[in-house]
Amino acid sequence: MTKPTTTNTGIPVESDDESLTAGAQGPILLHDHYLIEKLAQFNRERVPERIVHAKGAGAYGELVVTNDVSRYTKAKLFQPGARTESLARFSTVAGEQGSPDTWRDPRGFAVKFYTEDGNYDLVGNNTPVFFIKDPIKFPDFIRSQKRLPGNGLRDHHMQWDFWTLRPESAHQVTWLMGDRGIPKTYRHMNGYGSHTYQWINAAGERFWVKYHFKTDQGIEYLTQADADRIAGEDADYHRKDLWEAIERGDFPSWTVYVQVMPVAEAEGYRFNPFDLTKVWSHKDYPLLEVGKWTLNRNPRNYFVDIEQAAFEPSNVVPGIGFSPDKMLLGRVFAYADAHRYRIGTNYAQLPPNQARAAEVNSYSKEGAMRYHYNEPNVPVYAPNSFGGPHAAPERAPDGGLWDFDPAIVRAGYLRHAEDGDFTQAGTLVREVLDDAQRERLVRNIVGHVLGGVREPVLGRVFEYWKNVDADLGKRVEEGVRAGLDGSSQG
Repeated sequence: MTKPTTTNTGIPVESDDESLTAGAQGPILLHDHYLIEKLAQFNRERVPERIVHAKGAGAYGELVVTNDVSRYTKAKLFQPGARTESLARFSTVAGEQGSPDTWRDPRGFAVKFYTEDGNYDLVGNNTPVFFIKDPIKFPDFIRSQKRLPGNGLRDHHMQWDFWTLRPESAHQVTWLMGDRGIPKTYRHMNGYGSHTYQWINAAGERFWVKYHFKTDQGIEYLTQADADRIAGEDADYHRKDLWEAIERGDFPSWTVYVQVMPVAEAEGYRFNPFDLTKVWSHKDYPLLEVGKWTLNRNPRNYFVDIEQAAFEPSNVVPGIGFSPDKMLLGRVFAYADAHRYRIGTNYAQLPPNQARAAEVNSYSKEGAMRYHYNEPNVPVYAPNSFGGPHAAPERAPDGGLWDFDPAIVRAGYLRHAEDGDFTQAGTLVREVLDDAQRERLVRNIVGHVLGGVREPVLGRVFEYWKNVDADLGKRVEEGVRAGLDGSSQG
């Protein structure tokens, strides 16, 4: 039996097809409330897209802990045998909602774990490092990767202008211009927490950690030529691939690892362990397996479950905390603030963001679209004398605490023994990449630079890559010069 059409408040409607008019030839009447409801709702269907990571895809899944890491953390989701429901969202960084999935760009890798102690959000990328190390540069960096204000076009010259003026970007740009700059699919890429986090065990001991999600499907990538072709043929290539894989039961999975650094070793380590442009050597701090993370359920409604999903590094649970990583500390504020702007004050009450914890006892009240509330006898302020919720330090995350100099300053990172901006990028080129990968890296860089980079930025591009590796820089310059000469002759 066909169900009757109703208004948003459940009232049956008279017609799906014709508006109410004054006679067959007359004007539409304002009191056709169903017509007004349909048009007004349609005008408001979209929410502002994310400023960063606007285009993406996601799914639900589960983390199963297969190893015992309880000596490092008391977080319940990481205890042996624990199973925790999660939500993931993968995305490109710079592109808008309708942009192609296969642009050369870092990929966002955000995971929300619905734990009994509240939601834990791990917001990272498919690379272990980032372009900058201080949040004051984040708006500038993102604007340099977006579009010119005058003509609305993306601009390689602007990108390289920023990168070459911020040499700490070298490590990430090397990743971006290499094979992993364009993953074959979201299933064929690793994920990294990227930042340094803090783990606290039951005895109160603290450790610095980095997260690694290693794809069980294997690392695979697209060549620039294939990516360009697919961008024109199927702009939603990665979104479709993830959806179809889960629909056919080919559930993608990742093995979760951490690197663990004793707190006492941080100050003397050869790289600043809180600098987001650096990695920790796996020889110094080997990967420690945690468990298996699998995506096994597609969203029932993309807008509700994925577009309205809100991931924020401020969501930590007991046993997990922050570090002196300046970018992380900046994001602790920025992400939640962005959600309040984009999807509303009460975004935490939306289905994908609701906590699965047994109790949510918050003094937050009212605001647009609020529908969860405390009982009327619960006070709306704290402290109070009427049985309202009160802070429980013994149960709360204590991750904001670490030993630090109490002076508040604006300063760069302390340089460690090998902390050159180009050091690890050069190591990646010389010691990790093989000849074929280096050749593709050169081609990718040259092709990107020939997309419109001009002097004086062009000269800095060459110097930039010579600082990474002299031979690489020479090959990049020769390739660009040859391309420019060929263009001028043609």
